[in-house]
Amino acid sequence: MPVSVTLQDILLRLLAATLAGAVIGFDRGSRGRTAGLRTTMLVCLAAAGAMIEANLMLGVTGKGDSSFTRLDGLRFPLGILTGIGFIGAGAILRHGNAVRGVTTAATIWLVTVIGLVLGGGYFILGGILVVLAIFVLSLLVYAEKALPRDRTALLVIEMDRESRADQEVRAAIIAAGYRITLLAVTVREVRQMRCSLKWRSSEGAVDTPLLVSKLSNSRT
Repeated sequence: MPVSVTLQDILLRLLAATLAGAVIGFDRGSRGRTAGLRTTMLVCLAAAGAMIEANLMLGVTGKGDSSFTRLDGLRFPLGILTGIGFIGAGAILRHGNAVRGVTTAATIWLVTVIGLVLGGGYFILGGILVVLAIFVLSLLVYAEKALPRDRTALLVIEMDRESRADQEVRAAIIAAGYRITLLAVTVREVRQMRCSLKWRSSEGAVDTPLLVSKLSNSRT
């Protein structure tokens, strides 16, 4: 970073940070994500402003060489990175076994870094980061959906009170490619079987899995 920063440099860096935040934010906002256009633009601008201020402070010598402490302007953007962690943590939500918002938090952190880079005047590095961010957020999402992953579900089956089809139901579940991790059977007005299932698949959730249709049509 140059020690001397002109008004033209400041305006150019802020403009670059605004455009970078807008490009990433538009992609996230069009997908209905929490960190949309305005959020990413504000975060990127704030980071760029912090880095510009740190750049302006480079010419401040602080105390003498023999002093115990010296002024370090680059600690200011480091504090910005620490503080942005609170915003990222607030974007992460947990719903049961599902955790949502991790990508949003990572996007906010990345936009902050891009703002710091552009605020420091490193336009080529900032541009490369923007291109890579769009590639990861927009294109790799399709590849991620195609990757097989472990999935879990709770299957509740109600049968006649006198039914003894437990073994047949278990065999049908295993034959369909599911693994039973927990099984409980209760007998009250009806006979109820609760199964915690685990399987690996690249297919998304469907309205009615084939296994459920088969069990519903069978007489137990």
